[in-house]
Amino acid sequence: MLFLALEGLVPAIISGLLSIVVGFIIGFFVRVMTHDKSIRQAKEQVENIVEEGKKEADKAKKEAILEAKQEIFTLKKEMEDDIKERRRIIVSLEEKLDQREKSVDRRVFNLDKREELLGNKEIRLEERNEELEQLNSKVEELLQAQEEKLTEVANLSQDEAREIIFSKVKDNMADEIAQYIHYEEEKAKNQVEAKAKDLLTLALQKYAADTTTERTVSVITIPNDEMKGRIIGREGRNIRTLEALTGVDLLIDDTPETVVLSGFDPIRREIAKRALETLVSDGRIHPGRIEEVVEKARTEVDMYIRERGENAVFEAQVGRIHPDLIKLLGRLDFRTSYGQNVLKHSIETAYLAGKLAAEIGENEALARRAGLLHDIGKAVDHEVEGSHVDIGVSLAKRYKEPKEVIDAIASHHGDVEAETAIGVLVAAADALSAARPGSRSESVETYLRRLEQLEEISSSIHGVDKSYAIQAGREVRVIVKSNEVNDLEIIKIAREIKEKIEAQMTYPGTIKVTVIRETRASDVAK
Repeated sequence: MLFLALEGLVPAIISGLLSIVVGFIIGFFVRVMTHDKSIRQAKEQVENIVEEGKKEADKAKKEAILEAKQEIFTLKKEMEDDIKERRRIIVSLEEKLDQREKSVDRRVFNLDKREELLGNKEIRLEERNEELEQLNSKVEELLQAQEEKLTEVANLSQDEAREIIFSKVKDNMADEIAQYIHYEEEKAKNQVEAKAKDLLTLALQKYAADTTTERTVSVITIPNDEMKGRIIGREGRNIRTLEALTGVDLLIDDTPETVVLSGFDPIRREIAKRALETLVSDGRIHPGRIEEVVEKARTEVDMYIRERGENAVFEAQVGRIHPDLIKLLGRLDFRTSYGQNVLKHSIETAYLAGKLAAEIGENEALARRAGLLHDIGKAVDHEVEGSHVDIGVSLAKRYKEPKEVIDAIASHHGDVEAETAIGVLVAAADALSAARPGSRSESVETYLRRLEQLEEISSSIHGVDKSYAIQAGREVRVIVKSNEVNDLEIIKIAREIKEKIEAQMTYPGTIKVTVIRETRASDVAK
């Protein structure tokens, strides 16, 4: 029974085991298939991610290439603009050089013409002297003949006859002698002053300019009053930043569309002016932008200063100069003295000193160099203690300038006695440049005092009725009493007034004295 029961149970067990095995096998295959599907899905996801990464990389690459091309285009445009600007500057310099060459040619032609005219005048003067000698000989012969005749007729002594004849000849020839003396005096005076006037005329042709007043403020025009608020900024931070960076005070008041920059240093004022103009035109005004613009303006001003210094060295033709001195020369373009630009005054002094040196056989190039550097101390006299003469001497010694240059700087104002001929020439050229008409401005008080002094000196001469100072004190016209002064005496009065003016007054340029004598007759028709 048990065996039979076991015998019936074995197939069931075997069948169960087979079911288990089959189920395990089926589960294994199902798991394998599921795993393969997961692997395929993972691969597909990886491939999708890789593909998206490639697309993003290509996009980033294209954007980077586009940005690089844009930057290259911008740099190329800036370079082209810079090249155009440099070409424009070169063309401008070439034009200026051509104009200078033409001006030099004209001056050489004028000088040749003046020399020819001077030669003709000398020939005519010699002929006039010969005529005068002949006239003198004829007068002596006439005097001798009349002396003999008077002695025979009147039985007078020789001394008495001589006195009668001399009085008669003096009365007859007084007018002719006075006219001749006046003519020869004016002629000799013109010949003596010709070369000096030529030098001053050349300086006037090249350097004469409108006079300006020395200022410590600059005025900026803004488009509207709203811009004032933007310049001031929130709680005044913009204006404080600009004043701190430039060292210049900004004065913003009720004056419409105007901002005033106030500062003693003209270079700082120029930096502030350029920076503020850039900020106003750009419209973006905030502390960060202000720092950037001020730094750019400072760089531009430094470049301008060096360029002005190099142009001055080139224009004065003084050869090589130390770069620091060139920069100091450029700073003089922002300085004025009695309204006269100090850099232009230095160039003019160099030019005149060179001309004077050439005339007397001195070193022309060295004279120009000394003239150009004679006021170099004014570039830093507001920063360094001492007079501009002492500062200039110190700078010249530091940069090992020749002793003639140092002597010219030390003696051009008469503080010390000049030890070289160059020093004397530079002092003379400095005085010529300052004294020429239109070079410097003066106060109203000085001007009025000079006019009053002119009239007082003229009126103090015996025989003068009235005197008038005209043409801003460059001429005085004197009216004499016709019943007390004759035509010959007015020449003497003009000379006396001239000598008194030279002895008692200090004045720029020259003063012309004109003496007038007239006789009027009037009647009334009834």
